[in-house]
Amino acid sequence: MDQVDVRAAVARLRGRVRRTPLLPLPVEGDPLREVYVKAESLQLTGSFKVRGATNFLAALPEPARRRGVVTHSSGNHAQGVAYAAAAFGVPATVVIPEGAPEVKVRGTRALGATVVRCRNTQADREGTAARIAAETGATLLPPFDDARVVEGQSTVGVEIAEDLPRVANVLVPIGGGGLASGLCAALASLAPEARVIGVEPALAADAQESLRRGEVVTWSAERTTATMADGVRTQSIGSLNFAVLRERLAGVVTVDEAAIADATRRYVTSARLVVEPTGALSLAGLLRLLEEPGADGVELAPGPTVVVASGGNVDPARLCALLVDERR
Repeated sequence: MDQVDVRAAVARLRGRVRRTPLLPLPVEGDPLREVYVKAESLQLTGSFKVRGATNFLAALPEPARRRGVVTHSSGNHAQGVAYAAAAFGVPATVVIPEGAPEVKVRGTRALGATVVRCRNTQADREGTAARIAAETGATLLPPFDDARVVEGQSTVGVEIAEDLPRVANVLVPIGGGGLASGLCAALASLAPEARVIGVEPALAADAQESLRRGEVVTWSAERTTATMADGVRTQSIGSLNFAVLRERLAGVVTVDEAAIADATRRYVTSARLVVEPTGALSLAGLLRLLEEPGADGVELAPGPTVVVASGGNVDPARLCALLVDERR
């Protein structure tokens, strides 16, 4: 956690990203618990990812920044990098795997980045991005396993602690672990009593297995791509993030696809927020823990609880299908 300079990130991002609201969230069946949603779905580009990308570029030496950046992403990081690169006036190339939501691909192109498609495996994504970086001299901007990226994501935790100093629990989706480890880094000093709880789809629960086994575990692409939560289809968490999460994370709770769909609908009907399935993971996890206390060995602390809605970039057709068909 010593590698992550939260204070420096706050200074770099001031005026460059949106401070998103912390909104009350009604939760049926538990009227006495204070629940809030950190609405990163309302962030620039519709996701928290712009924080890490902007911090990385702001910290990059000017000569390297002028040569541009290259990254790989299934969508939200892609748009974050494209936006940040445009803001700094530098070129960006983004490697996006097959199967990524078209709304995210279109958004990345609209922000001026060059999009390169690849097969849907971590090896293909990383290999293609590394090749482009070597050929062009661009700097590789990792999607999650990098201290500057984690620093940027940590500002979500800073804002939560400032807006709700009494926070007892923060639930956060886990894909590569950048957001979760950033929250852990920020809250360790700003709200040390708060429990940070990760939430994963049962179909892509490599982080939970990794933490249980004490080592980073990789799942196959065929396995992780089965979940509708496309933002957490990463095959393994980052090594830097694993070190932080092993030290600070209170645990990981998993949820099934029906629970993810239900939480996505609840955001629309109860909070009037458009949240993508990945962003709805935190609420799905909270609902499971309220229904099954101690699920997956995770306990909620008494007190105010925050669920992080990490993004809102959902294909309209997918959202409509979820809203009209509760069986999906």
